Amino acid sequence: MYRIILVEDHERLATLVCKKLNIAGIAVDVFERIDTAWAAIQKIPYQALILDRGLPDGDGLILLKRLRQANHNIPCLILTARDILHDRVEGLEAGADDYLPKPFEMEEMVARVRALLRRPAVSIILEPQYHDICIKPEISVMCCHDKQVKLAPAELQIMLLFVQKKADVIRHHALEAAGWGLSEAVTPNALDVVLHRLRKKLGVIDSSLGIVNMRNLGYALREIAVVKKPEF
Repeated sequence: MYRIILVEDHERLATLVCKKLNIAGIAVDVFERIDTAWAAIQKIPYQALILDRGLPDGDGLILLKRLRQANHNIPCLILTARDILHDRVEGLEAGADDYLPKPFEMEEMVARVRALLRRPAVSIILEPQYHDICIKPEISVMCCHDKQVKLAPAELQIMLLFVQKKADVIRHHALEAAGWGLSEAVTPNALDVVLHRLRKKLGVIDSSLGIVNMRNLGYALREIAVVKKPEF
């Protein structure tokens, strides 16, 4: 399942957009402000951004420009009531990939988001590889050579973060945010359960990688020793 971020302060519109995208198999995290959206994008490997311009803490283009200056290539669709030529050009030159003026038809919005996710440049991000594993978010699968295993939604998002960060140590709260979003309440042992399942699934596909607990620091994806079965 894809996961995207929506930055929109109109509650009713945000609810409708989320509902339509959820039906299309796309998970959505919603934020109303530039600062909270920026913080979320640093923690979670979103596959696309839907951005309003008129936000409580400024023009949404501030967020987009900040992302592009940081060389973050997340594809962006702008939804806004500012639909004159100057505004559209300004949004595209700031780094937007598409522009949809309000009011709009939900079916068209979903189609435009899907188009963003299908672009070749995005596909590279959407099928990341690290050592001997490859993640295919569109079908929620993790592969190693000729073997593959299905991933549940939280497992998929956490593995995407691990692969994105490679061997970096990732904090407990960052993994929770990736798996369940920043707005969902997570039970105390939910992350432990998911990490246990992921370790087993890495073993099922015979990956050389394992999820290692770095005491008092977090978790990291590291190469582990593989014990070969004796031959008779």
